[in-house]
Amino acid sequence: MSTKKRKRRKVSPAGMLLLLVMFLAVIIAVYGMFRLLISAPETSEEPTIAETVAETETLPPTEPPTEAPTEPPPLMEYPVRNETTKTLGAELNAEYAILIDTETNTVLAQKNADVRMYPASMTKLMTLIVAIENIENFQDTFTMTQDILDELYAQDASMAGFVADEPCTIMDMLYGASLPSGADATTGLACYVAGSERAFVRMMNKKVKQLGLKDTHFMNTSGLHDEKHYTTASDMAVILNYCLQNELCRKLISTPTYVTTPTEQHPDGIPLSDTMFNKMEGTEVPGITIKGGKTGFTDEAGQCLASYAETPDGKRYLAITAKGTDRYQPVYDAFTLYGSVTGTYPTEAETAETPAIEQITPEIPAA
Repeated sequence: MSTKKRKRRKVSPAGMLLLLVMFLAVIIAVYGMFRLLISAPETSEEPTIAETVAETETLPPTEPPTEAPTEPPPLMEYPVRNETTKTLGAELNAEYAILIDTETNTVLAQKNADVRMYPASMTKLMTLIVAIENIENFQDTFTMTQDILDELYAQDASMAGFVADEPCTIMDMLYGASLPSGADATTGLACYVAGSERAFVRMMNKKVKQLGLKDTHFMNTSGLHDEKHYTTASDMAVILNYCLQNELCRKLISTPTYVTTPTEQHPDGIPLSDTMFNKMEGTEVPGITIKGGKTGFTDEAGQCLASYAETPDGKRYLAITAKGTDRYQPVYDAFTLYGSVTGTYPTEAETAETPAIEQITPEIPAA
């Protein structure tokens, strides 16, 4: 049996060039994939609510909106100090505070205003801002889930009262977040807008950068305590001032009571009342009216209040206080701060003799 020696085929120069080009293409593709992986954005936020909300329930609506998107107001300038800015001490119970004249953007008084603090439910001001600016149809609905409620109840969060499988309108959840400070409402809004609370929090922190805040970072939408969830009185004043430029946001934090849309679960709707107006009328300080605000409380943050007030001639003032020692102290401190605008501001010596609240208002409505 004879065998023939197989001849080796020589690769032509053109073939060699083709192989080289293919090899380089593979190398470039692999390198591109590697660059894409290492450049993916990282986030320090940890999941705060179970990521089990169905995708079809959490994505924004695709049908035509019933209301036009809310245009973002112009970005706010950071408040300035001057030689007239007062540094406060025993006049206030709060550990952190600031009073601002919005017409001149001037800090009238402050107490540890640039020291990092925990905001508690004052956080919801930023939640409202981000939600409103990213919602097109305020009459659309989000179906509340048991997973959301279970985790919030486990954390002893404040709730608006929505229940599992209830179709909640977006507007109702906005009021539920603002008035009774409902974490069920803020989480529902987050899932509707961004698909999850974690994704929504990234939007909140992006807004922090857009507003030029100096020492603020959020980890959740409701203000539940987290060491990485913090702000300052100065930063919170900028957030509140920005919030007031939006007509809907201003209305939400200025409404004393509201009843949600009737549902099968709540045929008469859910009656909601504002946690700030439960403690005051707003007219206790002569010459100025406290128009709205947002309270907050955790053990770590203490009692907090972000509020705004106006004089009869339309001048507007903002007051932020945090880490008060009693549920009414933020109200008393607000009266003291706004009293300084109308000339009823007590001196430190007077405060030591008689509590400021007794000089300004004899009665506070029960909560």
